[in-house]
Amino acid sequence: MTNKEKALALISTFESGDTEKARELLSHNYIQHNLAYGTGAEAFTSSVRYLAGAPIKTTVRNIRAFEDKDKVFLQTVYNFAGAGEQVAFDIFRFDDDGKIAEHWDNLALKAEPNPSGHTQIDGYDRLEDIDKTEENRSIVKNFLHDVMQGKAPEKTPSYFDGDKYIQHNTTIADGLSGLGAALEALAKEGIEMIYDRTHQILAQGNYVLAVSEGSFGGAPTSYYDLWRIENGKIAEHWDVMETIADESTWQNRNGKF
Repeated sequence: MTNKEKALALISTFESGDTEKARELLSHNYIQHNLAYGTGAEAFTSSVRYLAGAPIKTTVRNIRAFEDKDKVFLQTVYNFAGAGEQVAFDIFRFDDDGKIAEHWDNLALKAEPNPSGHTQIDGYDRLEDIDKTEENRSIVKNFLHDVMQGKAPEKTPSYFDGDKYIQHNTTIADGLSGLGAALEALAKEGIEMIYDRTHQILAQGNYVLAVSEGSFGGAPTSYYDLWRIENGKIAEHWDVMETIADESTWQNRNGKF
């Protein structure tokens, strides 16, 4: 099995209830960064066992899956025991033995289509330009520094092909114009969207996932942004924002990032 296949097999255990498969795929010292769950392989298999016994069956639908060296990153729709559909980004790190050793994620409730009619998960889905992986990673790295962290906002137009920009954020319309209008509306309400630090930038071909830390409206926030790059320009964007839980509620001490 490839690492991508192993990651998909692991998330499928939430649906199948196969604790033995989960145990087989996980490192004994599995590190969990989802703050609502305990760390370690046994904590994960306990969750699988709990969901298997729930009255409403859990469903798992993977949308996109990518590999970057020792990590796999996924975009998936979950419905845990009938609690409602959630859109998620998962990142899994593999150890030298091919076991899943660490996990990070962001989840948000599935929403209605945005002002341009796009959902959180539809859009382009062809993996291309593998030879441009590092070039595309650099584009996003620089974009985060210049634009999202506000170090050189005047460079914003250079990252886009005019107003051609497909947006899957639940509240923002297409185009660089749509992004500008949304940020202006937030500013009028006194809401700031701040990106302070980027922790991971994962890439495969024309897709790049960035994991950033900051705040939204003053609340500590984890940003997972997936961008599709086309001909050296940012062409499409999906994201999941999650408020970071108060430390007093954490079920593990590994931190969100």
